[in-house]
Amino acid sequence: MQRLLETDRVRALCAEFGRTAVTNALRSVMKDTRNRISEGAVSSAPAPHALVDEAAARLVKSRQRGLRRAINATGIVLHTNLGRAPLAAEAIPAVVDIAGGYCTLEFDIASGTRGSRTQSIEPLLTALTGAEAALAVNNGAAAILLALSGLASDAEVIVSRGELVEIGGGFRVGDIIQQGGARLVEVGATNKTRLADYSRAIGPATRVLLKVHQSNFRTIGFTGQTSLAELSRLGRERGLLVIVDLGSGLLQNVAGSAEPAIRQALAEGADIVTCSGDKLLGGPQAGLILGRTASVDILRKHPLLRAVRLDKMSLAALEATLMLHRDSPERIPVMRMMSGPEELLRRRAERLRELVGDGFVERSDAFAGGGSLPEERIASFSLSLPTPKGVEATAALLRGGCPTVVCRFKDGRLMADILAVSDEEIADLADRLRAAVT
Repeated sequence: MQRLLETDRVRALCAEFGRTAVTNALRSVMKDTRNRISEGAVSSAPAPHALVDEAAARLVKSRQRGLRRAINATGIVLHTNLGRAPLAAEAIPAVVDIAGGYCTLEFDIASGTRGSRTQSIEPLLTALTGAEAALAVNNGAAAILLALSGLASDAEVIVSRGELVEIGGGFRVGDIIQQGGARLVEVGATNKTRLADYSRAIGPATRVLLKVHQSNFRTIGFTGQTSLAELSRLGRERGLLVIVDLGSGLLQNVAGSAEPAIRQALAEGADIVTCSGDKLLGGPQAGLILGRTASVDILRKHPLLRAVRLDKMSLAALEATLMLHRDSPERIPVMRMMSGPEELLRRRAERLRELVGDGFVERSDAFAGGGSLPEERIASFSLSLPTPKGVEATAALLRGGCPTVVCRFKDGRLMADILAVSDEEIADLADRLRAAVT
């Protein structure tokens, strides 16, 4: 070890990585080498320079971040595994500005006293949605959990069997209800739930009528659901709260889409609406709670709020995104992707083909993803490329580089969908594709 540490090569490594890290890497390499020799895997000790080479490789790998930039060429806009919505250009400097120093996170500028953590975004949320009051927490599941914990603990929550959905990672609505301290009461059938089903199930312990949007699947055929307007009327008649979990966070109705908007749900009588911030809203991971002041104020004082509150960087990104929704929604990446002209997508795919120097461009179906707009196809274009190294090897090469590239594969060919690829990523994507298929 001492002889190795005195070599010029190892001194250079110590200058770059630090003596302690280099020493530990060399010890690890020598230990593994001794084990291989004792197991008969190698017949003799390697040369000193080989030990140093392996230690250097381990040091370089130790500096590679597990969380790295990725190019999303899957055609899934809100790809949960790839971080869902990318932030708008205006949101990124807002995060950097807040992260680099102190900020007025819980400081009221006017009075000089302690203020609310969400004081900067609440006026934006109420103006954009028509809600009387608003809160933000760290994700959509936390939003519905807080709402149920604060408004239905030790009481009954009635929900349609057709709306007991499971979201990503195996989380189920029924489990969230029970975790919130409420008792689940299922009504109706998987495919049909009538207003009378809710009415018959109401008892002395009932406090909430819960409606959950089927955000990541569709039930078709012989089906029927009770509308939110009907459920809201029943809630008012019986003195019950109506809570709606919308999931996707759509601010305004989209023509031709079945996805309900927050403003629409509130207008139809919901007392509380919850949704995510990193789906169709196009912001950071967050959970939004919007609705009547009396109900939201109860949640402000609930002990669970502190456990699920948003951090300062997410709040900065969310505020910047909401300001764009107010002033220039077309500048939000998710909005652009969902409504971009087909000709623009085709030209971008053709540019990618020219840079790669191989393949052909073809039409493809893209999707919103992230539990939003299920089965609603988005017209897109993909670059189709051969995979001479095989599908698995090609996919591994694309995953392992920097930036990581994730594509689709169809009939043995690589399909790089252009919908979620920005103009700034085209050159990097072309370099990675060219290396993987040649």
